[in-house]
Amino acid sequence: MKRRTPRGLDPEERDLWERIAKSATPLHPERKAKTKHRAAPPAPRRGAPAPASLTEFEIESRAATAMPRHDLAPTISERLGAQPVEMDKKAFRRLKRGQSKPEARLDLHGMTADAAHGALTRFILSAHASGKRLVLVITGKGRVSEDAGPIPTRVGVLRHQVPHWLARPPIGPLVLQVTEAHQRHGGSGALYVYLRRK
Repeated sequence: MKRRTPRGLDPEERDLWERIAKSATPLHPERKAKTKHRAAPPAPRRGAPAPASLTEFEIESRAATAMPRHDLAPTISERLGAQPVEMDKKAFRRLKRGQSKPEARLDLHGMTADAAHGALTRFILSAHASGKRLVLVITGKGRVSEDAGPIPTRVGVLRHQVPHWLARPPIGPLVLQVTEAHQRHGGSGALYVYLRRK
């Protein structure tokens, strides 16, 4: 159904409307007083960009600046890189360059989180009991799903959970340092775990 456009007021109707509006008494005079004394909008800060006017907008145009990403937490690489170095600094540099060889390794590919947690706990306890210092835990990088949906999800469940498990009991007290592996040992899909002395 098509909407009709308003026809407007002719001069006689406009004159009648103005006389009625002048003779009317407002229901809430205090509201009118508040609207008259409205504060002026604050002046823009020095150096702030001028607000864009609506006349500059064109349909189907894009914003000049990119919208910020909604990454709410740092990545695993950033979190591990920000941790303080607890082990010997010279040994840590060799480790980061891939010059240290892990004494044992655990591959968690294809495991569920429950199975991986148990396997990791057994592996770290066994490695520490046998006097090993540097072990490699392979988590994988995780699969990117085709349809992520509107809610962002982290890629790689084990990659995100293993550092948490390594910091908590019963294996947390045995771990001295956790860092991302060198490219030759798996890169971001693996972790070096440096254990405390027995």
